[in-house]
Amino acid sequence: MRLLVLGGTEFAGRAVVEAALGRGWEVTVLNRGRHAVLFRGTPPGPPGLPGVRALRGDRTAPGGLDALAEGEWDAVVDTWSAAPRAVHDAARLLAGRAGRYVYVSSCSVYAWAPPAGYTEDAPVVEGAEPDADKTDYARDKRGGELAALGAFGAERSVFVRAGLILGPYENIGRLPWWLTRVARGGPVLAPGPRGLALQYVDVRDLAEWVLGSVERELSGAYNLISPQGHATMGSLLDACVRVTGGGAELRWTDPEVVLGAGIEPWTQLPVWIPAGSEGYDALHGADVSRAVATGLSCRPVEETVTDTWGWLQGIGGSAPQRPDRPGVGLDPVVEAKVLGVPFVA
Repeated sequence: MRLLVLGGTEFAGRAVVEAALGRGWEVTVLNRGRHAVLFRGTPPGPPGLPGVRALRGDRTAPGGLDALAEGEWDAVVDTWSAAPRAVHDAARLLAGRAGRYVYVSSCSVYAWAPPAGYTEDAPVVEGAEPDADKTDYARDKRGGELAALGAFGAERSVFVRAGLILGPYENIGRLPWWLTRVARGGPVLAPGPRGLALQYVDVRDLAEWVLGSVERELSGAYNLISPQGHATMGSLLDACVRVTGGGAELRWTDPEVVLGAGIEPWTQLPVWIPAGSEGYDALHGADVSRAVATGLSCRPVEETVTDTWGWLQGIGGSAPQRPDRPGVGLDPVVEAKVLGVPFVA
């Protein structure tokens, strides 16, 4: 297989490249060249070659796609999450020279807030345009879907509607924050209940499904998150304690106490959002049967946590942060106050 990845050096794009190399595919990436990356799965070769054909181009600049003027591929994978115009331009350029366009979209494209058990047929946000400039995340992602659909048609486009993505190379900071906090030890504010069901997808499982969608010649939209019950808040944080060995003490705290302290779910306490809230079903209540039926397999939470911790330690303990996303995590002073313990700097 000949694969073109637009981006390919960060998080989801990088995982797709590594998975493709592991399958022996021929991989081309187009990016701005800001990150020097040696991919896992790189075949032996001359020093300095990362195992892929690297093309340079800035999709936001005039002539930024010139490097793609020639070439043919079995599939394109695009993870773009800003102005849909960039997807529109790339998809139109490649429509006659690529077999399939796989766009990594988001469950955020559904009209807020979708009910528990929502499928890919749930209503989507209105007002998205395929050639628009940047608006908001939901409409930008939906606009990207429309851009791919307009150029490749319904039979040759795939929309990967991902939810929460975790794993090595994470550049949002959610699981890295929990690992770093737990590694610091001491009493840890653990938002309850322990059995709160979570849905997420390990970025490597996402990548494998994406490549499988190309091999199976799939089309259409897929909610790509783990099945409900795959993980809980307890299994995630317990794994963080075991993996880091930091001697942390998880202090499970009722949601009412957490919210009463003015703590913001999802951002100040990453991953967590209380059951019964407007956003819980949207973030942790999707029907993923279509993705499972077409090959989605999710590794155990322990493996995701272990490998993310190993990656963090390998890069010095400080995770990269996307500049277009807000930081996450709870102020330790606030945490100590809620737990009723002395603050230790």
